Amino acid sequence: MLMFYTSNAFPFGFEYAADRMADEGAKRYTLEELLTVMARLRDPVAGCPWDVQQTCGTIAPYTIEEAYEVADAIAREDLDALKDELGDLLLQVVYHARMASEQRRFEFADVVDGITRKMIRRHPHVFADPKLKDEFLNAGLWQRIKAEEKAGRAMQREVSLLNDVPVALPALTRAVKLQKRAAEVGFDWPSLSPVFAKAEEEIAELRAAISADENNADQDRAARIAEEFGDLLFVMANIARHLGIDPEASLREANAKFTRRFKSIEAAFAAEGRKPEDSTLEEMDRLWNETKAAESKD
Repeated sequence: MLMFYTSNAFPFGFEYAADRMADEGAKRYTLEELLTVMARLRDPVAGCPWDVQQTCGTIAPYTIEEAYEVADAIAREDLDALKDELGDLLLQVVYHARMASEQRRFEFADVVDGITRKMIRRHPHVFADPKLKDEFLNAGLWQRIKAEEKAGRAMQREVSLLNDVPVALPALTRAVKLQKRAAEVGFDWPSLSPVFAKAEEEIAELRAAISADENNADQDRAARIAEEFGDLLFVMANIARHLGIDPEASLREANAKFTRRFKSIEAAFAAEGRKPEDSTLEEMDRLWNETKAAESKD
């Protein structure tokens, strides 16, 4: 059943909503009220002009950003931030479902129904027969169920192992998933050794692209360099896959480590009444190495 809210159908006015927010002892808002808030925001007459103008396409970058912020809160083990970020991510789900509802495609209830059915279907050892537990853990029952689902979807579109790998995933994550799909049919290196050899080959090709016509900064040269760099990153994702490493998580950790160490450099200079830009590269290198050594000692 499609449900369309208008400004007259809004169950509480802004004054009442503000009073509830001001009253810390008030009853908590519910998911149904969140859906109604989104309907009001999207109301063509009484809603927010910015929200009314949005589409699933324009909101998609925010959805990705909110997912990253959830991951960041988890990495920092900040549960208070995680609560807020999960709310922001939930809002994205509600937002997309609302826009789909306006197009009479599906409702938020259909999203809930779909994921609930999927979880029940993919966990028969929990919801149907406990005797399937060993098969689930050891015999690839999860993979077979997913394969059956994909086979059903494939009948409605062009058949490819790579179809269900979302284009909007972070590039390194998508590279790993694409490689995993190809590996399912045997298109994969048998060990790490040839993957490292391929990485060395790609580094050589990147060096060659950079060295070629260094005085010629045309677009073709820049495109060749970017292409070779992309090939190198793809191979590095393959190395991560063979090692069982999440390349996105590894890069986030490297970013955090760089941030931590650079901030220590800034703090050291601040203690002397200076800034990094007032120092030399040699001074910054020395402080960097001191910070690195202190971290290793700890």
